[in-house]
Amino acid sequence: MKTLLLASSGSFVIEQGFKILHKYKAFLKPLDQIKIAYVTTASDGVDDKSYIDRHKQKMLDLGYNFEEIDIEGKDEKELYEVLKNKDAVYVDGGNTFYLLKYVRESGFDKVIKDLVENGIVYIGSSAGAYIVCPTIEMSRWELPGKKIKDNYGVIDLSALNLVPFIVKAHYRPEWKNVLKKYIENTKYPVKILTNDQALLVRNSKIKLVGKGKEIRI
Repeated sequence: MKTLLLASSGSFVIEQGFKILHKYKAFLKPLDQIKIAYVTTASDGVDDKSYIDRHKQKMLDLGYNFEEIDIEGKDEKELYEVLKNKDAVYVDGGNTFYLLKYVRESGFDKVIKDLVENGIVYIGSSAGAYIVCPTIEMSRWELPGKKIKDNYGVIDLSALNLVPFIVKAHYRPEWKNVLKKYIENTKYPVKILTNDQALLVRNSKIKLVGKGKEIRI
């Protein structure tokens, strides 16, 4: 079964996401026995990486068995060897363009598609959620109080297309009117998430998990 958990916040993933996946039987063994690949590459594209240290410490505190992985500089064979025996791949947030650049250059795009089809659980927060959509065009949306990030030379916004919709993370109520215009001009369905929500995808079924109702604009 293809299983993905797509979240807005890395803190939500660590504190609640793994438990939610366990509750819905995405994992059939205790959480402390699950082998997690923690991909932090997107953080190299932003100025403040302190959230990665906080996330790693929280996972250690919770007893999670994880290996931190940077896909930059690796190739398809290396990534397959590292990831093939993991139960889950968790791709944290940061700069979506930077992440997509090295997803392509390393061959991670090919490896993760194969592994997800064969049952590995994919977990993404923010940029990690964006890259499995058909496109990362949402990273170009100019929203109040949100700075557009460096694109690191990435012009082609096509992404992994593991889900048939676009995710927009970190929703704020003041974005509503501007978001509406962008949503009207994209050809894909848009799923909006607060930092307290995630989407659990099991094959073709999609379930909103976390706090609050689905945001409709």
